[in-house]
Parts: sequence; C-alpha cells; structure tokens
Amino acid sequence: MTPARRTSGLSRRHFALALPSALLASGCASHQGTGRPGDPIVLTLLSHYASGVLKEALQGPVDEWNAGHDRVKVQTKAVEFTDLLTTFMVRQAAGQGADILHPYCLWNGQLVQAGVLQPAPREHAEEITRGYSKASVDAASVGGQVYGYPTEVQTYALYYNKRLLREAGIGGPPRTWRELEETAYRTAKRDRYGNTLVQGFGLSTADDSTTVGQTLALLNAAGGRFVAENGRSTAIDSPAGRAVFDLEHRLVVRGASAPGVNVYKAFRSGQVAMVVSAGWWTGSLKALMGKDYRDVGVAPLPLPEADGERATLSTGFMLGVNTASKHPRAAWEFLRWLNTEKVKVKSAGEGRKATRMSSLQVSVGSLTGRADDMRGLLGTHSDANLRPFLDALAYSVPEPNVPGAQQAKSLLRKNIEALWTGQQSVDQALRTTRRQVDREVSRSW
Repeated sequence: MTPARRTSGLSRRHFALALPSALLASGCASHQGTGRPGDPIVLTLLSHYASGVLKEALQGPVDEWNAGHDRVKVQTKAVEFTDLLTTFMVRQAAGQGADILHPYCLWNGQLVQAGVLQPAPREHAEEITRGYSKASVDAASVGGQVYGYPTEVQTYALYYNKRLLREAGIGGPPRTWRELEETAYRTAKRDRYGNTLVQGFGLSTADDSTTVGQTLALLNAAGGRFVAENGRSTAIDSPAGRAVFDLEHRLVVRGASAPGVNVYKAFRSGQVAMVVSAGWWTGSLKALMGKDYRDVGVAPLPLPEADGERATLSTGFMLGVNTASKHPRAAWEFLRWLNTEKVKVKSAGEGRKATRMSSLQVSVGSLTGRADDMRGLLGTHSDANLRPFLDALAYSVPEPNVPGAQQAKSLLRKNIEALWTGQQSVDQALRTTRRQVDREVSRSW
C-alpha cells in the first residue's frame, strides 16, 4: 500500500530487459472496445492494487462508475508494486500502455521525461492545486506542471513505546534531538554479551524507502533537502545533512540503535523504544499487537531546536493519463469523478461528504492530501495516533521526483548503510553520496 515498504531498485537502463517478453503479449494492451458504433469506450487503469483489501477498495468505485455510465467503462489491471515502474516503461515501449496510470510520485520525473504522462488539462490542474495539500500537489507535479490527481499520501512521524519510556523514568516523547538522544540511551538495553535487547531508537536497513525515509524525514525536520531546488545536484552535504548523519552515527556507535534488527518486528514486540515511520504502519500495528497496542504513541518528529519550524517527509501516489491514450478526455473525466466529486459518507457522521478516493484510502488505513476529507472521515473518535500524520499534511515535504530520483534514492541508501555499519565515516558518507547522486541526477536531464 505504501512506499514505506516497497522498493524498485531497477535503473532506467535495465527496463527493457527486466521482464520476460511474454509480458508484452499477456493481455496488457489498452482495451478500447470493439470500435463498433454505439459500443462503449473501455479505459484501462493500471495500478499496484493487485490483491486483498487494496484490490477490493479500488474495484468498489470502479464498479459504481461502470454501473452509472454507459458510454465509458473502466477496467482495472494490476501488478505487484515491485514490478510497477518496469511495467509502465515496457508496455509503453511496446505501444501497450494503459489509459490511466497509478505511479509512485518518486517516478514522475522519469515518466514525464520518457513521454509516458500527459500534463493535466488546465481545469483539472486548477482543481488539483485548489483541493490538495501543497506537498501533494508538488509530488504530482514536474517542473511546475501538474500531471495527475494525488491519491495515497504518507507522512512521517515518531512512533514510541509508552511503557518503555515510562520504565526509564521518561514522561513523554522527545521534542528536540537532544531529548531524543537522551531518551534513546536511557531506554536501550543489552545483555551481558552485548546483544541488543531493546533499541532506544530504531534504525532499519529493511529496504530503500525504510532506510531512506526515516533519514529524509529527519533531514527535512532539520531544514535540509536531499536534492537541490534546481533538481540537478544533491543538497545532502549541508549543515542539516551533516547533523542527521552525525546523529544516526552516534546512536549506532553508542549502542542505542542496531540497524541489523528488523524494526518492524522488534517494535511490535516491545524491543524498540522509538522509531520514525509513515502513517500506514498505524493500522498494521493495531491489528498485530492486540492489547499491547495501548503502549503505542505517535508524536511529531523532534526538531534540532525546540523553537524550530516543523517539517517532515511525505511520500505518495497519483493517478494520471497516458500520453498514448486514445480517449484522454474520458480518462480525465473519470479521474475527476473519482477524486473530486464528494458524496455522503455514512460512517463519518450526519451530513459528512468526502471524495470516493479519500473514502477508499481511509478504508485501507491510509490518507489522502485532502485534509478536509480526512478530518471528516477520521472523526473525533478515531485512533489518536493518526492525528500527527494528518497534521503533518500541512508541513510535510515531498520526496524529490527528478528524472534520476529512484536511482538517487538507492545510492543514498547504500551510503547510509555504509555509515551505520562503520564502513564509512560521516565525512566519507557525505562526500560519496554527493559525488554519486550529483552524477546520477545531472545526467538524467
């Protein structure tokens, strides 16, 4: 459901070789109907909502549209997230791209550069800019041009275990980095052989988005950015970037963090006191932890200084229209219906309305960039742990989505892990990241 647990490490240069040729003949062409007069247009929508609640959640509004529209029908197709970017590129090259695409916003620059995504028509771009949080709009844009309707949005905050903090004599979550370090050292535990029993602050090498996501969230909180505003160089080698790398390095060296431990399993087992992650995790923890979920709290990211300006990371997806679609006007009209038309929501109280996409996302434990929808759908009796993620919609910073963004993210991950494992010093990690990422993003234009 979220990039917090997904990764696509494939480079642009390997797309054409990444999938078997059978894929090109596996029924993935964009179906346009029979072409006989009076027959409906059939639009295809390709996403990663391939199974379970995600597949069912998307199919519901699609079925509603099809039942109420005779001229235009929508057919959903899906692949696993790890194959999604490759599938977009391979099918496009073969002339078999779907009409409507649901990409991870990190890829937008690459998809635009490859001629896959069509700019949103003016009236749709205006609706998107007006109706969504700035971070969501920026993520769905490339070079100032809007390319689609934001769908799932994930913001980052600090998860903490109330019981572990209480047992260490700490009354609440940290508000500054100094408090974060003090809390991490006081809650960390090791056995007499030096084995980690409790991480004070969980750092994780699970995948691109987990390792990089928590680091970029802290970087944004420090006022830094990964990629410079012009999109052609990295800004990681800055005072803010150095401060984040220094912080993570100290936590590992002093035994408060053990990156080799699976933080997703360890936190729910009471073996991690604090960890930075995205809001999708809340529903998962609630389902897996049972009564122990009462120990889970969520707070805004601590800041380097108490009087600093709040910022965090946001990631997300959007729905856009393929440049190769033969029926773009119909595709955009369906997206408007799905993402902007508000309908009554029985579960949200009398008179409450929200878009179909917002209802869809809340039903699977996620958020959209429509803060007004989210407040209505979540209501006053929802899980209090969702509130910090909702509040963060107002101050989050989207992942950079320049053409080389996916590869830049993978390079950053390698250098972060080299820092955590002692293979590189802070200076070396910053220098290597700058050199590698600058080369990648500069040649991607």
